[in-house]
Amino acid sequence: MRLRHPSGRIVHLSCGISLDQADSLTAAGERLDAATSALRTRFGSGRLAVALRLPYPLAAALADEGRARTRLRAELDARGLEVVTLSGETSTADWSEPERLRQTLDLARILVDLLPAEEVRGAVGTCGLGRAEDWDEPRQQACARNLRRLSGGLADLAWRVGRAVRAGFQPAPGRVLDSPEQTVAALTRVDKDRLGVCLDLTTVLRDWPEPESGIDQLTDAGLSVITARITDPAGGWQPVLRHLLAADTARTEYIDVDTGRDDEQAADDLAYVIEELTGIGLVPEQLPCTAP
Repeated sequence: MRLRHPSGRIVHLSCGISLDQADSLTAAGERLDAATSALRTRFGSGRLAVALRLPYPLAAALADEGRARTRLRAELDARGLEVVTLSGETSTADWSEPERLRQTLDLARILVDLLPAEEVRGAVGTCGLGRAEDWDEPRQQACARNLRRLSGGLADLAWRVGRAVRAGFQPAPGRVLDSPEQTVAALTRVDKDRLGVCLDLTTVLRDWPEPESGIDQLTDAGLSVITARITDPAGGWQPVLRHLLAADTARTEYIDVDTGRDDEQAADDLAYVIEELTGIGLVPEQLPCTAP
């Protein structure tokens, strides 16, 4: 769902759907059918945005085969679904390993073919670099090389297809990216046009002493909040999201509602978030928008 912020910026609201158990496009279609049925019951007809989490065997096959991407796009179109974000968080590899780089570039390659025709960019989510307790000097240096290669790969993809993908790294307890200070320090030298952060608002509220101030630290350092994730609808995330979506600006472009609950509950969660965003002042794209 595309919502218009009072500033005029479009914010994409997506419902998370996991395809982790899908080992083929046929299985992926069956999973999409189940999720779409619940969404349609709640929201009726019209286009809906979904944030897909792909298992890596399926992602690798999609990245290697253009016809497979075309078929997945057709499966989405047939169900009235659009995709602007993909998740790559389920991999066990960290950013010191080449597997994580390859997997993330695979997701970017898939996403540019899934984006709606009128969209020129999207986002992929990934982990907070690696486990802090394992982060020795060799891993740190390898990570820096891989992040440079990621930036170069995303730049090359944008040049070739005319669509940009940005990657958001998600802070989490025990990761190299944990507190706002650690996140800023670890990402100081990255390409900030293409790389930023993906914030799980539940984690931010639970683990950051001053969530709003922490977000300010990130953005003051030039880091974009590429995606905000709502993983607990009852988690008290509203003040943080309101801070991200203050009336004079919108400091995130994508909001993913990914609660991990069953399809009917997930549809209810999405409806609740839409109601809360309406209270902040966002409206469907086709309607005029005024600040609350």
